[in-house]
Amino acid sequence: MTTADLPRCGWAASAPEYVVYHDEEWGRPLHGETALFERLSLEAFQSGLSWLVILRKRAAFRAAFAGFDVDTVAGYAVADVERLLLDAGIVRNRAKVEAVVGNARVTRLQVPEGLDALLWSFAPTGRRRRPRTPADIPTMSPESAAMAKELKRRGFRFVGPTTAYALMQATGMVDDHLRSCWLGGAGSQPPT
Repeated sequence: MTTADLPRCGWAASAPEYVVYHDEEWGRPLHGETALFERLSLEAFQSGLSWLVILRKRAAFRAAFAGFDVDTVAGYAVADVERLLLDAGIVRNRAKVEAVVGNARVTRLQVPEGLDALLWSFAPTGRRRRPRTPADIPTMSPESAAMAKELKRRGFRFVGPTTAYALMQATGMVDDHLRSCWLGGAGSQPPT
């Protein structure tokens, strides 16, 4: 069986970018401030759009936001926001651009324990059964609602319960790969 023949979650088969993202990133535990800040920011940009749009613009987002280095983005000024709004490589939504800059500042000022520790403190404990069908996958959970509430309390923007749940899926805090998917859990290897 080649990797092209592997059974995947249904959404992953619709575009080559989805296949790579599904097989190499989605649902795998992710740690580190820069990596988590990137995912938090991209999930905010995705709100109301297709994730495929975000994946296709990911390199441009990384260039525009200095590789999602929190200190650099926290130092962005009004001129930087205006520059970003002219960048056709990214989603040019003022509220979302300003939210990413603001969220970087909040990360520096309101998250003394570190973004990694804060976000992962909401990861569900214990194992749960993987979903059988896409209908079994929630769009939010009590944990994502609690995460969103705490992030908003600290001053983060574009972090509602649905966005928080998508972040939890993307960073491996929850495993929503379907039971029929070749990824039997985070870190699985394709059969040889």
